[in-house]
Amino acid sequence: MLGATRHRVPRAFVLEVVRAALRHGGRPDAEVSVLLTDDAGIADLHGRFLGDPTPTDVMSFALDDGIDLVVSVPCARREARRRGHRWRDELALYLVHGVLHACGHDDHATRARARMRRAERAILATLALQVARFP
Repeated sequence: MLGATRHRVPRAFVLEVVRAALRHGGRPDAEVSVLLTDDAGIADLHGRFLGDPTPTDVMSFALDDGIDLVVSVPCARREARRRGHRWRDELALYLVHGVLHACGHDDHATRARARMRRAERAILATLALQVARFP
């Protein structure tokens, strides 16, 4: 059973962020499903699908006909407090990060990670959102 989150996130905000990331990622017409959950919910899915039963910030799955995103809202709140910016901006970063992964970006190698961070910053800038420090 997935955990629920009691943090309200405006649908229009999520749509705007996802659409901007899709445009940048070259998949503007991709269908995207977004699940906003808590740490227990994402840990359950993380364990089932990726073999790691610990909570994470965002998971993304590139599908033939679209993208599935799962985001931990409490993680966004914690990290935003730690990094000194608004939690909605952190949530937007997770959405963007997940979409970019599903569009083929990678962040494991140093050069690929730098490219992905530039893309994240560019997308957030088009939305007038700021993340104080990137991980």
